[in-house]
Amino acid sequence: MTRTALAVALAAMSSPMQAVPAACPVTPDHVTANGGLERARAAAAAGELRILAVGSSSIEGVGASRQELGFTPLLETGLEQRLPGVDVTVVNRGIGGETAKDTADRMAREIEAASPHLVIWQLGTNDVLLDRSMDDIFADYRRGQAILDAADVDVMVIDPQKLPDAARNPNFAGRNPALAEASRLIALEAGRVGYAASHRFAAMQGWSGLPGGGVGPDELHLNDAGYACWAAVTAEGLAGALR
Repeated sequence: MTRTALAVALAAMSSPMQAVPAACPVTPDHVTANGGLERARAAAAAGELRILAVGSSSIEGVGASRQELGFTPLLETGLEQRLPGVDVTVVNRGIGGETAKDTADRMAREIEAASPHLVIWQLGTNDVLLDRSMDDIFADYRRGQAILDAADVDVMVIDPQKLPDAARNPNFAGRNPALAEASRLIALEAGRVGYAASHRFAAMQGWSGLPGGGVGPDELHLNDAGYACWAAVTAEGLAGALR
C-alpha cells in the first residue's frame, strides 16, 4: 500500500462517521427542502459550502462524550462524505439553554461573523420546557425570519427533540405531545416561507434501538449514539437536497 493510500485508509478508519450505530435508520426522509436551498446548492456546486448552526445545547454538543462527537462536527464530516469534492465548514454557535428569543436576539451578529451560505436554526425545545406560549415562540421565530431574509441566506430549521416516553424527571415527563405540536407548527411555518426543515422529533421516534433512545441519563441531552444518528439523518437528507 502506498503512503497516500495508507493515509486515506487511516482517515476513513478514524472518521466520526464510523460511529453511526447499526440501529440508526438513516434515510433522507426527515429533511424537506420546501423549494429552498438555492444558494447552498450553488455553493456546493462551486466546491465550498459554509454553514452556520445556531440554537441551544444540542447544537453546542452538550451530552457528547467528546467535542468531536457532537452534532456539528459529525454533520460536517457526513456532508463532506456525501458531497465529494465539496469543502464543508459548519460553524458551531449553539448556546445551551437558549430560547428562540435568545437566538433571534443574536442572529444578525452571528450571520455577520460567519458569512454563511446556509443557516441551520434549531429551536423550540427549551421554549416548550419553559412553558412559553406558542404565540410568543412564533413571534420570535418570525423576528428571526426577518433577520435571515434580510441577510440573503438559505435557512434550514430543526424542530424540537423527543424526550424519553418514560422520563422520570417531572420537568420532562409528559412533554412529548407539546414538543410534537411545536414541531408540527415549526414545519408548517418553514413550508410557508420556503425554508428547508429537518424533522428531528419524527426521526427520533425510530430510535428505539439506540441506547436510551439516543438520549443520555439526564433525560434531555443526546448521547453519542443520538448525536451520531441525528447527524447522519440530517446529512443524508441535506446532501440529497443539495445535489
